[in-house]
Amino acid sequence: MTIFIKDLSFKYKDAEHFALKDINLDIAPGDFLGIIGPSGAGKTSLASSLSGAIPHHFRGEYRGQAQIGELDTYEASLTDISKVLGSVLQNIDAQIVAANVYDEMLYGLENFGVNHADIPRIIDETLSRVGILELKDREIMTLSGGQKQKVAIAAILALNPQVMVLDEPTAALDPASTENVYEILKTLNQDHNMTIVVIEQKVAHLAEFCKHIAVMSKGELAFYGSPKEVFSHSEELRAIGVDTPRVTRISNSLYEARLSEKNAVALTVSESLTEIDSLLKGASKDSKLSLGDEDLSSPHAHTPKPEEQVLNFEHVDYIYPTGLKALSDVSFDLYAGELLAIVGQNGAGKTTITKLTNGLIKPSAGSVSICGNNTQDARTSQIAQFVSTLFQNPDYQISKNTVLEEVAFSLELLGKSTEEAQSKAIEMINNFGLDKDAAPFTLSRGQRQLVALASTLVTEPRVLILDEPTNGLDYQECMRVMQIVKDAQEQGCAVLMVCHDMEVVSDFASRVIVMANGKMLANGSSEDIFMRDEVLDESYLKAPQVMQVSKALTHKGYKAYHGVSEVSDIVEITKQAVM
Repeated sequence: MTIFIKDLSFKYKDAEHFALKDINLDIAPGDFLGIIGPSGAGKTSLASSLSGAIPHHFRGEYRGQAQIGELDTYEASLTDISKVLGSVLQNIDAQIVAANVYDEMLYGLENFGVNHADIPRIIDETLSRVGILELKDREIMTLSGGQKQKVAIAAILALNPQVMVLDEPTAALDPASTENVYEILKTLNQDHNMTIVVIEQKVAHLAEFCKHIAVMSKGELAFYGSPKEVFSHSEELRAIGVDTPRVTRISNSLYEARLSEKNAVALTVSESLTEIDSLLKGASKDSKLSLGDEDLSSPHAHTPKPEEQVLNFEHVDYIYPTGLKALSDVSFDLYAGELLAIVGQNGAGKTTITKLTNGLIKPSAGSVSICGNNTQDARTSQIAQFVSTLFQNPDYQISKNTVLEEVAFSLELLGKSTEEAQSKAIEMINNFGLDKDAAPFTLSRGQRQLVALASTLVTEPRVLILDEPTNGLDYQECMRVMQIVKDAQEQGCAVLMVCHDMEVVSDFASRVIVMANGKMLANGSSEDIFMRDEVLDESYLKAPQVMQVSKALTHKGYKAYHGVSEVSDIVEITKQAVM
Protein backbone atom coordinates (compact mmCIF):
# COMPACT_ATOMS: atom_id res chain seq x y z
CA MET A 1 0.00 0.00 0.00
CA THR A 2 1.49 3.31 -1.12
CA ILE A 3 1.94 6.13 1.36
CA PHE A 4 2.00 9.56 -0.26
CA ILE A 5 2.95 12.73 1.65
CA LYS A 6 2.94 16.05 -0.20
CA ASP A 7 3.89 19.48 1.20
CA LEU A 8 2.77 18.39 4.67
CA SER A 9 3.04 21.00 7.43
CA PHE A 10 1.47 21.03 10.87
CA LYS A 11 1.55 23.36 13.87
CA TYR A 12 -0.03 22.23 17.12
CA LYS A 13 -2.69 24.46 18.65
CA ASP A 14 -1.07 27.27 20.68
CA ALA A 15 2.42 26.23 19.53
CA GLU A 16 4.85 28.87 18.26
CA HIS A 17 6.54 26.78 15.58
CA PHE A 18 5.52 24.18 13.02
CA ALA A 19 6.23 20.61 14.10
CA LEU A 20 6.29 19.56 10.43
CA LYS A 21 7.44 21.75 7.56
CA ASP A 22 6.77 20.94 3.92
CA ILE A 23 7.37 17.20 4.14
CA ASN A 24 7.38 15.37 0.81
CA LEU A 25 7.75 11.61 0.97
CA ASP A 26 6.63 8.64 -1.14
CA ILE A 27 6.71 5.25 0.59
CA ALA A 28 6.27 2.40 -1.86
CA PRO A 29 4.24 -0.74 -1.04
CA GLY A 30 6.44 -3.20 0.83
CA ASP A 31 8.99 -0.58 1.89
CA PHE A 32 10.74 -0.78 5.26
CA LEU A 33 11.41 2.83 6.27
CA GLY A 34 13.33 3.90 9.33
CA ILE A 35 12.82 7.42 10.65
CA ILE A 36 15.50 8.94 12.86
CA GLY A 37 16.25 12.38 14.25
CA PRO A 38 16.87 14.24 17.50
CA SER A 39 14.13 14.92 20.05
CA GLY A 40 11.67 17.50 18.78
CA ALA A 41 12.58 16.83 15.14
CA GLY A 42 8.99 15.93 14.20
CA LYS A 43 9.27 12.12 14.05
CA THR A 44 6.26 11.37 16.25
CA SER A 45 4.27 14.15 14.57
CA LEU A 46 4.94 12.51 11.20
CA ALA A 47 3.79 9.15 12.58
CA SER A 48 0.66 10.81 14.00
CA SER A 49 -0.13 12.31 10.59
CA LEU A 50 0.03 8.84 9.03
CA SER A 51 -2.28 7.30 11.65
CA GLY A 52 -4.76 10.19 11.43
CA ALA A 53 -4.14 11.26 15.02
CA ILE A 54 -3.11 14.50 13.27
CA PRO A 55 -5.46 16.25 12.63
CA HIS A 56 -8.36 14.25 14.16
CA HIS A 57 -7.00 14.02 17.71
CA PHE A 58 -4.29 16.69 17.80
CA ARG A 59 -5.71 19.99 16.60
CA GLY A 60 -3.80 22.76 14.91
CA GLU A 61 -2.87 24.34 11.60
CA TYR A 62 -2.72 21.66 8.88
CA ARG A 63 -1.44 22.06 5.34
CA GLY A 64 -0.67 19.62 2.56
CA GLN A 65 -1.67 15.98 2.27
CA ALA A 66 -0.99 12.57 3.80
CA GLN A 67 -2.54 9.63 1.96
CA ILE A 68 -2.57 5.93 2.84
CA GLY A 69 -3.59 4.03 -0.26
CA GLU A 70 -6.86 5.65 -1.30
CA LEU A 71 -7.45 7.24 2.12
CA ASP A 72 -6.65 10.88 2.72
CA THR A 73 -5.92 10.97 6.46
CA TYR A 74 -7.41 14.46 6.74
CA GLU A 75 -10.78 13.35 5.38
CA ALA A 76 -10.96 9.65 6.34
CA SER A 77 -12.16 8.60 9.78
CA LEU A 78 -9.79 7.13 12.35
CA THR A 79 -11.79 3.91 12.17
CA ASP A 80 -11.25 3.56 8.43
CA ILE A 81 -7.55 4.37 8.72
CA SER A 82 -7.08 1.83 11.54
CA LYS A 83 -8.40 -0.93 9.27
CA VAL A 84 -5.34 -0.63 7.04
CA LEU A 85 -2.73 0.94 9.33
CA GLY A 86 -1.73 -0.27 12.77
CA SER A 87 0.15 1.99 15.18
CA VAL A 88 2.36 1.10 18.14
CA LEU A 89 2.74 4.20 20.28
CA GLN A 90 5.84 5.43 22.08
CA ASN A 91 3.96 5.41 25.40
CA ILE A 92 2.80 1.81 25.70
CA ASP A 93 0.80 2.46 28.87
CA ALA A 94 -1.38 4.89 26.90
CA GLN A 95 -2.14 2.18 24.33
CA ILE A 96 -3.00 -0.78 26.56
CA VAL A 97 -6.66 -0.82 27.57
CA ALA A 98 -7.27 -4.20 29.24
CA ALA A 99 -6.32 -5.69 32.60
CA ASN A 100 -4.78 -8.91 31.25
CA VAL A 101 -2.96 -10.01 28.12
CA TYR A 102 -5.72 -12.16 26.65
CA ASP A 103 -8.29 -9.37 26.95
CA GLU A 104 -5.84 -6.90 25.41
CA MET A 105 -5.51 -9.16 22.38
CA LEU A 106 -9.26 -9.74 22.32
CA TYR A 107 -10.17 -6.04 22.39
CA GLY A 108 -9.05 -5.15 18.86
CA LEU A 109 -10.19 -8.42 17.30
CA GLU A 110 -13.72 -8.02 18.64
CA ASN A 111 -13.88 -4.38 17.58
CA PHE A 112 -12.85 -5.39 14.08
CA GLY A 113 -15.59 -8.04 13.95
CA VAL A 114 -13.30 -11.04 13.64
CA ASN A 115 -15.14 -14.37 13.74
CA HIS A 116 -15.21 -15.55 17.38
CA ALA A 117 -14.34 -19.09 16.37
CA ASP A 118 -11.05 -17.84 14.87
CA ILE A 119 -10.02 -15.57 17.74
CA PRO A 120 -8.33 -18.14 20.06
CA ARG A 121 -6.19 -19.43 17.19
CA ILE A 122 -5.22 -15.90 16.07
CA ILE A 123 -4.28 -14.90 19.62
CA ASP A 124 -2.13 -17.99 20.18
CA GLU A 125 -0.41 -17.68 16.79
CA THR A 126 0.34 -13.99 17.26
CA LEU A 127 1.61 -14.34 20.82
CA SER A 128 3.82 -17.22 19.68
CA ARG A 129 5.15 -15.17 16.80
CA VAL A 130 6.24 -12.42 19.23
CA GLY A 131 7.57 -15.02 21.67
CA ILE A 132 5.23 -14.33 24.59
CA LEU A 133 2.65 -17.13 24.46
CA GLU A 134 3.44 -17.92 28.10
CA LEU A 135 2.14 -14.45 29.05
CA LYS A 136 -1.34 -15.08 27.66
CA ASP A 137 -3.03 -15.33 31.06
CA ARG A 138 -0.89 -12.76 32.90
CA GLU A 139 -2.19 -9.54 34.41
CA ILE A 140 -0.79 -6.49 32.60
CA MET A 141 0.28 -4.89 35.89
CA THR A 142 2.61 -7.82 36.60
CA LEU A 143 4.54 -7.41 33.33
CA SER A 144 7.85 -5.63 32.87
CA GLY A 145 8.05 -2.64 30.56
CA GLY A 146 9.57 -4.79 27.83
CA GLN A 147 6.89 -7.45 28.15
CA LYS A 148 4.15 -4.81 27.84
CA GLN A 149 5.89 -3.51 24.72
CA LYS A 150 5.66 -6.98 23.15
CA VAL A 151 1.98 -7.30 24.10
CA ALA A 152 1.19 -3.98 22.39
CA ILE A 153 3.00 -5.10 19.23
CA ALA A 154 1.22 -8.45 19.28
CA ALA A 155 -2.20 -6.80 19.68
CA ILE A 156 -1.60 -4.78 16.51
CA LEU A 157 -0.13 -7.70 14.57
CA ALA A 158 -3.22 -9.77 15.36
CA LEU A 159 -5.29 -7.32 13.28
CA ASN A 160 -3.13 -8.04 10.20
CA PRO A 161 -2.75 -4.44 8.98
CA GLN A 162 -1.30 -3.59 5.56
CA VAL A 163 0.89 -0.86 7.08
CA MET A 164 2.53 -0.78 10.51
CA VAL A 165 3.84 2.44 12.06
CA LEU A 166 5.90 1.88 15.19
CA ASP A 167 7.23 4.68 17.41
CA GLU A 168 10.27 3.50 19.42
CA PRO A 169 8.99 -0.11 19.48
CA THR A 170 12.07 -1.61 21.12
CA ALA A 171 12.98 1.13 23.61
CA ALA A 172 12.25 -1.07 26.63
CA LEU A 173 13.46 -4.35 25.13
CA ASP A 174 16.62 -6.34 25.77
CA PRO A 175 18.97 -6.97 22.80
CA ALA A 176 17.59 -10.42 22.01
CA SER A 177 13.98 -9.20 22.16
CA THR A 178 14.88 -6.22 19.99
CA GLU A 179 16.39 -8.58 17.43
CA ASN A 180 13.27 -10.73 17.65
CA VAL A 181 10.97 -7.77 16.96
CA TYR A 182 12.99 -6.71 13.93
CA GLU A 183 13.06 -10.26 12.59
CA ILE A 184 9.26 -10.33 12.93
CA LEU A 185 8.98 -7.01 11.09
CA LYS A 186 11.37 -8.30 8.41
CA THR A 187 9.22 -11.40 7.90
CA LEU A 188 6.03 -9.33 7.68
CA ASN A 189 7.74 -7.02 5.21
CA GLN A 190 9.29 -9.70 2.99
CA ASP A 191 6.76 -12.52 3.14
CA HIS A 192 3.55 -10.51 3.43
CA ASN A 193 4.62 -7.32 1.63
CA MET A 194 3.57 -5.29 4.67
CA THR A 195 4.80 -1.71 4.62
CA ILE A 196 6.78 -0.95 7.78
CA VAL A 197 7.53 2.53 9.12
CA VAL A 198 9.57 2.53 12.32
CA ILE A 199 10.81 5.45 14.41
CA GLU A 200 13.88 4.34 16.30
CA GLN A 201 17.06 5.52 18.04
CA LYS A 202 18.81 2.15 17.63
CA VAL A 203 20.52 3.03 14.38
CA ALA A 204 22.39 -0.26 14.11
CA HIS A 205 19.11 -2.13 13.68
CA LEU A 206 17.75 0.42 11.20
CA ALA A 207 20.95 0.08 9.17
CA GLU A 208 20.62 -3.69 9.06
CA PHE A 209 16.90 -4.11 8.45
CA CYS A 210 15.57 -1.00 6.68
CA LYS A 211 15.43 -0.42 2.95
CA HIS A 212 15.33 3.35 3.33
CA ILE A 213 16.17 5.88 6.04
CA ALA A 214 14.58 9.31 6.55
CA VAL A 215 16.33 11.79 8.83
CA MET A 216 14.21 14.49 10.46
CA SER A 217 15.60 17.76 11.79
CA LYS A 218 13.57 20.72 13.11
CA GLY A 219 10.42 19.48 11.41
CA GLU A 220 12.03 19.01 8.03
CA LEU A 221 13.34 16.08 6.02
CA ALA A 222 17.14 16.47 6.21
CA PHE A 223 18.25 13.23 4.51
CA TYR A 224 16.52 10.41 2.66
CA GLY A 225 17.99 7.37 0.94
CA SER A 226 19.33 3.89 1.44
CA PRO A 227 21.09 3.16 4.74
CA LYS A 228 24.48 3.28 2.99
CA GLU A 229 23.67 6.63 1.43
CA VAL A 230 22.40 8.19 4.64
CA PHE A 231 24.90 6.82 7.15
CA SER A 232 27.88 7.77 4.99
CA HIS A 233 27.19 11.34 6.18
CA SER A 234 28.32 10.68 9.74
CA GLU A 235 29.64 14.19 10.44
CA GLU A 236 26.50 15.91 9.14
CA LEU A 237 24.32 13.48 11.09
CA ARG A 238 26.32 14.09 14.27
CA ALA A 239 25.79 17.85 13.82
CA ILE A 240 22.04 17.24 13.59
CA GLY A 241 22.16 15.08 16.73
CA VAL A 242 21.85 11.64 15.12
CA ASP A 243 24.10 8.70 15.87
CA THR A 244 25.68 6.41 13.27
CA PRO A 245 26.22 2.65 13.73
CA ARG A 246 29.63 2.05 15.30
CA VAL A 247 30.74 -0.16 12.41
CA THR A 248 29.80 2.62 10.00
CA ARG A 249 31.90 5.02 12.08
CA ILE A 250 34.80 2.62 11.60
CA SER A 251 34.26 2.61 7.82
CA ASN A 252 33.95 6.38 7.62
CA SER A 253 37.09 6.82 9.75
CA LEU A 254 39.06 4.38 7.58
CA TYR A 255 37.96 6.36 4.54
CA GLU A 256 39.08 9.62 6.18
CA ALA A 257 42.46 7.95 6.81
CA ARG A 258 42.54 7.10 3.07
CA LEU A 259 42.61 3.39 3.76
CA SER A 260 39.31 2.49 2.09
CA GLU A 261 36.97 3.61 -0.65
CA LYS A 262 34.04 5.94 0.00
CA ASN A 263 31.50 3.37 -1.16
CA ALA A 264 32.82 0.81 1.34
CA VAL A 265 30.30 1.82 4.01
CA ALA A 266 29.83 -1.03 6.47
CA LEU A 267 26.36 -1.34 7.99
CA THR A 268 26.80 -4.64 9.81
CA VAL A 269 29.49 -6.39 11.82
CA SER A 270 30.12 -8.88 9.02
CA GLU A 271 30.62 -6.08 6.47
CA SER A 272 33.04 -4.33 8.83
CA LEU A 273 35.02 -7.56 9.33
CA THR A 274 35.27 -8.07 5.59
CA GLU A 275 36.52 -4.53 5.10
CA ILE A 276 39.16 -4.66 7.87
CA ASP A 277 40.29 -8.21 7.08
CA SER A 278 40.80 -7.21 3.46
CA LEU A 279 43.01 -4.30 4.55
CA LEU A 280 45.01 -6.50 6.94
CA LYS A 281 45.55 -9.20 4.33
CA GLY A 282 47.12 -6.55 2.17
CA ALA A 283 49.67 -5.79 4.91
CA SER A 284 53.06 -7.49 5.01
CA LYS A 285 53.59 -10.76 6.88
CA ASP A 286 56.00 -9.05 9.27
CA SER A 287 53.38 -6.42 10.06
CA LYS A 288 50.85 -9.15 10.84
CA LEU A 289 53.32 -10.91 13.10
CA SER A 290 54.07 -7.71 15.01
CA LEU A 291 50.35 -7.20 15.26
CA GLY A 292 50.11 -10.48 17.11
CA ASP A 293 53.10 -9.85 19.37
CA GLU A 294 52.53 -6.24 20.31
CA ASP A 295 49.58 -4.70 22.18
CA LEU A 296 48.75 -1.61 20.14
CA SER A 297 45.29 -1.26 21.64
CA SER A 298 44.27 1.18 24.33
CA PRO A 299 40.81 0.25 25.57
CA HIS A 300 39.23 3.08 27.56
CA ALA A 301 39.94 2.87 31.25
CA HIS A 302 36.95 2.51 33.56
CA THR A 303 36.79 4.05 37.00
CA PRO A 304 38.84 1.87 39.38
CA LYS A 305 36.99 0.24 42.25
CA PRO A 306 37.41 2.29 45.43
CA GLU A 307 37.41 0.63 48.82
CA GLU A 308 34.25 2.17 50.33
CA GLN A 309 31.34 -0.28 50.09
CA VAL A 310 27.91 1.41 49.92
CA LEU A 311 25.64 -1.47 48.84
CA ASN A 312 25.74 -5.17 49.68
CA PHE A 313 23.49 -8.01 48.48
CA GLU A 314 24.13 -11.19 50.47
CA HIS A 315 22.48 -14.42 49.17
CA VAL A 316 19.27 -12.57 48.33
CA ASP A 317 16.08 -14.31 47.24
CA TYR A 318 12.84 -12.54 46.40
CA ILE A 319 9.43 -14.09 45.83
CA TYR A 320 6.53 -11.87 44.77
CA PRO A 321 3.13 -12.33 46.46
CA THR A 322 1.95 -14.10 43.28
CA GLY A 323 4.51 -16.83 43.98
CA LEU A 324 6.88 -15.76 41.20
CA LYS A 325 10.49 -16.21 42.32
CA ALA A 326 12.25 -13.18 40.83
CA LEU A 327 15.69 -13.58 42.45
CA SER A 328 17.66 -16.57 43.65
CA ASP A 329 20.87 -16.36 45.71
CA VAL A 330 22.09 -13.01 44.39
CA SER A 331 25.24 -11.59 46.00
CA PHE A 332 27.28 -8.54 44.99
CA ASP A 333 28.80 -5.32 46.31
CA LEU A 334 28.74 -1.76 44.99
CA TYR A 335 31.46 0.73 45.83
CA ALA A 336 31.57 4.54 45.93
CA GLY A 337 32.47 6.02 42.55
CA GLU A 338 31.48 2.89 40.59
CA LEU A 339 28.90 2.57 37.86
CA LEU A 340 27.60 -0.98 38.09
CA ALA A 341 25.46 -1.96 35.09
CA ILE A 342 22.89 -4.73 35.51
CA VAL A 343 22.04 -6.35 32.20
CA GLY A 344 19.95 -9.28 31.03
CA GLN A 345 16.78 -10.16 29.20
CA ASN A 346 13.38 -8.76 30.14
CA GLY A 347 12.12 -10.47 33.31
CA ALA A 348 15.63 -11.49 34.45
CA GLY A 349 15.22 -9.77 37.83
CA LYS A 350 16.95 -6.45 37.14
CA THR A 351 14.11 -4.19 38.28
CA THR A 352 13.58 -6.36 41.37
CA ILE A 353 17.18 -5.59 42.36
CA THR A 354 16.50 -1.85 42.10
CA LYS A 355 13.34 -2.16 44.23
CA LEU A 356 15.26 -4.06 46.89
CA THR A 357 17.95 -1.39 46.82
CA ASN A 358 15.61 1.55 47.39
CA GLY A 359 13.57 -0.33 49.98
CA LEU A 360 10.29 -0.60 48.10
CA ILE A 361 10.40 -4.34 48.78
CA LYS A 362 12.27 -6.46 51.33
CA PRO A 363 14.24 -9.64 50.57
CA SER A 364 12.47 -12.97 51.11
CA ALA A 365 15.83 -14.43 52.15
CA GLY A 366 19.31 -13.04 52.60
CA SER A 367 20.08 -9.39 53.29
CA VAL A 368 20.47 -6.03 51.55
CA SER A 369 22.54 -3.32 53.22
CA ILE A 370 22.83 0.35 52.26
CA CYS A 371 25.78 2.18 53.81
CA GLY A 372 25.76 -0.38 56.62
CA ASN A 373 21.98 -0.22 57.18
CA ASN A 374 20.03 -3.45 56.75
CA THR A 375 16.97 -2.63 54.65
CA GLN A 376 14.94 -5.34 56.40
CA ASP A 377 14.82 -3.15 59.51
CA ALA A 378 14.81 0.32 57.88
CA ARG A 379 11.83 2.33 56.71
CA THR A 380 11.75 3.41 53.06
CA SER A 381 12.07 7.04 54.21
CA GLN A 382 15.30 6.17 56.03
CA ILE A 383 16.74 4.43 52.96
CA ALA A 384 15.83 7.52 50.91
CA GLN A 385 18.48 9.42 52.88
CA PHE A 386 21.07 7.40 50.97
CA VAL A 387 19.38 6.31 47.72
CA SER A 388 17.75 8.23 44.84
CA THR A 389 16.06 6.64 41.82
CA LEU A 390 15.66 7.88 38.26
CA PHE A 391 12.68 6.03 36.80
CA GLN A 392 12.57 4.67 33.27
CA ASN A 393 9.77 7.14 32.49
CA PRO A 394 10.51 10.58 33.99
CA ASP A 395 6.82 11.49 33.86
CA TYR A 396 6.20 9.06 36.71
CA GLN A 397 8.22 11.22 39.11
CA ILE A 398 7.45 14.76 37.96
CA SER A 399 4.61 16.44 39.85
CA LYS A 400 5.29 20.17 40.17
CA ASN A 401 4.45 23.21 38.03
CA THR A 402 7.97 24.54 37.52
CA VAL A 403 11.42 23.04 37.19
CA LEU A 404 12.54 24.91 40.32
CA GLU A 405 9.68 23.52 42.40
CA GLU A 406 10.32 20.01 41.07
CA VAL A 407 14.03 19.95 41.87
CA ALA A 408 13.58 21.64 45.26
CA PHE A 409 10.79 19.21 46.19
CA SER A 410 13.28 16.34 46.53
CA LEU A 411 15.17 18.28 49.20
CA GLU A 412 12.01 19.38 50.99
CA LEU A 413 11.00 15.72 51.32
CA LEU A 414 14.29 15.17 53.17
CA GLY A 415 13.44 17.95 55.64
CA LYS A 416 15.23 20.93 54.09
CA SER A 417 13.61 24.36 54.42
CA THR A 418 12.04 25.86 51.29
CA GLU A 419 14.71 28.58 51.19
CA GLU A 420 17.60 26.14 51.51
CA ALA A 421 16.02 23.68 49.07
CA GLN A 422 15.44 26.32 46.39
CA SER A 423 18.93 27.78 46.76
CA LYS A 424 20.51 24.38 46.22
CA ALA A 425 18.02 23.53 43.45
CA ILE A 426 18.88 26.69 41.49
CA GLU A 427 22.56 25.75 41.57
CA MET A 428 21.76 22.27 40.23
CA ILE A 429 19.37 23.64 37.58
CA ASN A 430 22.03 26.05 36.32
CA ASN A 431 24.55 23.20 36.08
CA PHE A 432 22.05 21.29 33.96
CA GLY A 433 21.33 24.28 31.71
CA LEU A 434 17.60 24.16 32.48
CA ASP A 435 15.07 26.99 32.77
CA LYS A 436 13.97 27.15 36.42
CA ASP A 437 10.63 28.74 35.51
CA ALA A 438 9.68 26.29 32.76
CA ALA A 439 6.73 23.94 33.24
CA PRO A 440 8.23 20.41 33.16
CA PHE A 441 5.49 18.86 31.01
CA THR A 442 6.00 21.48 28.28
CA LEU A 443 9.58 20.27 27.84
CA SER A 444 10.82 17.58 25.45
CA ARG A 445 11.24 13.97 26.60
CA GLY A 446 14.99 14.46 26.93
CA GLN A 447 14.62 17.68 28.91
CA ARG A 448 12.12 16.01 31.26
CA GLN A 449 14.70 13.27 31.81
CA LEU A 450 17.22 15.95 32.78
CA VAL A 451 14.73 17.53 35.20
CA ALA A 452 14.12 14.14 36.84
CA LEU A 453 17.86 13.47 36.99
CA ALA A 454 18.48 16.88 38.58
CA SER A 455 15.80 16.06 41.16
CA THR A 456 17.62 12.87 42.12
CA LEU A 457 21.17 14.24 42.14
CA VAL A 458 20.32 17.40 44.09
CA THR A 459 19.97 15.26 47.22
CA GLU A 460 23.61 14.13 46.82
CA PRO A 461 22.73 10.44 47.16
CA ARG A 462 25.30 7.86 48.12
CA VAL A 463 23.63 5.47 45.65
CA LEU A 464 21.94 6.57 42.42
CA ILE A 465 19.63 4.04 40.73
CA LEU A 466 19.14 4.49 36.99
CA ASP A 467 16.41 2.43 35.32
CA GLU A 468 17.02 2.58 31.56
CA PRO A 469 18.24 6.21 31.75
CA THR A 470 18.75 6.61 27.99
CA ASN A 471 15.41 5.25 26.75
CA GLY A 472 13.74 7.59 24.28
CA LEU A 473 16.71 9.96 24.19
CA ASP A 474 18.48 11.07 21.06
CA TYR A 475 22.25 10.69 20.76
CA GLN A 476 23.13 14.11 22.15
CA GLU A 477 20.68 13.81 25.07
CA CYS A 478 22.03 10.35 25.87
CA MET A 479 25.61 11.63 26.00
CA ARG A 480 24.54 14.63 28.11
CA VAL A 481 22.74 12.46 30.67
CA MET A 482 25.58 9.97 30.93
CA GLN A 483 28.21 12.71 31.24
CA ILE A 484 26.28 14.17 34.18
CA VAL A 485 26.13 10.71 35.74
CA LYS A 486 29.88 10.31 35.18
CA ASP A 487 30.49 13.66 36.92
CA ALA A 488 28.44 12.43 39.91
CA GLN A 489 30.59 9.27 40.01
CA GLU A 490 33.72 11.36 40.19
CA GLN A 491 32.24 13.05 43.26
CA GLY A 492 31.92 9.62 44.91
CA CYS A 493 28.33 8.71 44.01
CA ALA A 494 27.80 4.98 43.42
CA VAL A 495 25.57 4.26 40.42
CA LEU A 496 23.43 1.16 39.90
CA MET A 497 22.20 1.19 36.30
CA VAL A 498 19.73 -1.13 34.61
CA CYS A 499 20.34 -0.81 30.88
CA HIS A 500 19.51 -2.62 27.64
CA ASP A 501 21.81 -0.44 25.51
CA MET A 502 25.06 -2.38 25.34
CA GLU A 503 26.83 0.57 23.70
CA VAL A 504 26.09 2.72 26.78
CA VAL A 505 27.16 -0.15 29.05
CA SER A 506 30.43 -0.55 27.17
CA ASP A 507 31.12 3.19 27.16
CA PHE A 508 30.32 4.00 30.79
CA ALA A 509 30.10 0.97 33.10
CA SER A 510 32.89 0.31 35.61
CA ARG A 511 31.56 -3.21 36.09
CA VAL A 512 28.76 -5.38 34.71
CA ILE A 513 26.48 -7.95 36.35
CA VAL A 514 24.64 -10.32 34.01
CA MET A 515 21.25 -11.65 35.14
CA ALA A 516 19.19 -14.52 33.71
CA ASN A 517 16.07 -16.08 35.20
CA GLY A 518 16.63 -14.40 38.54
CA LYS A 519 20.19 -15.66 38.92
CA MET A 520 23.52 -13.89 38.55
CA LEU A 521 25.55 -15.37 35.70
CA ALA A 522 28.61 -13.15 35.74
CA ASN A 523 30.20 -10.16 37.44
CA GLY A 524 33.13 -8.38 35.80
CA SER A 525 34.38 -5.65 33.47
CA SER A 526 32.44 -4.98 30.28
CA GLU A 527 35.45 -6.09 28.22
CA ASP A 528 35.50 -9.42 30.07
CA ILE A 529 31.73 -9.95 29.92
CA PHE A 530 31.40 -9.15 26.22
CA MET A 531 34.17 -11.59 25.34
CA ARG A 532 32.36 -14.52 27.01
CA ASP A 533 30.08 -16.11 24.43
CA GLU A 534 28.56 -18.62 26.85
CA VAL A 535 27.39 -15.82 29.19
CA LEU A 536 25.97 -13.76 26.31
CA ASP A 537 24.15 -16.76 24.86
CA GLU A 538 22.58 -17.79 28.17
CA SER A 539 21.43 -14.23 28.95
CA TYR A 540 20.26 -13.50 25.37
CA LEU A 541 22.62 -10.53 25.09
CA LYS A 542 24.77 -9.30 22.22
CA ALA A 543 28.10 -7.58 22.56
CA PRO A 544 28.30 -4.03 21.18
CA GLN A 545 29.30 -3.82 17.55
CA VAL A 546 32.89 -2.74 18.20
CA MET A 547 33.41 -5.60 20.65
CA GLN A 548 31.97 -8.05 18.11
CA VAL A 549 34.45 -6.77 15.55
CA SER A 550 37.43 -6.88 17.93
CA LYS A 551 36.49 -10.37 19.13
CA ALA A 552 36.20 -11.72 15.59
CA LEU A 553 39.50 -10.15 14.55
CA THR A 554 41.16 -11.62 17.65
CA HIS A 555 39.86 -15.07 16.68
CA LYS A 556 41.44 -14.55 13.26
CA GLY A 557 44.80 -14.16 14.97
CA TYR A 558 45.04 -10.36 15.16
CA LYS A 559 45.69 -10.29 18.89
CA ALA A 560 46.15 -6.53 19.17
CA TYR A 561 42.39 -6.14 18.82
CA HIS A 562 41.70 -8.19 21.96
CA GLY A 563 39.29 -6.39 24.31
CA VAL A 564 39.11 -3.24 22.17
CA SER A 565 35.80 -1.42 22.63
CA GLU A 566 36.40 1.97 20.98
CA VAL A 567 36.02 2.92 17.31
CA SER A 568 39.15 5.07 17.50
CA ASP A 569 41.24 2.12 18.76
CA ILE A 570 40.02 -0.19 15.98
CA VAL A 571 40.96 2.47 13.42
CA GLU A 572 44.35 3.24 15.02
CA ILE A 573 45.39 -0.43 15.21
CA THR A 574 44.34 -0.98 11.60
CA LYS A 575 46.19 2.14 10.51
CA GLN A 576 49.40 1.03 12.24
CA ALA A 577 49.15 -2.42 10.68
CA VAL A 578 48.47 -1.23 7.14
CA MET A 579 50.41 2.00 6.69
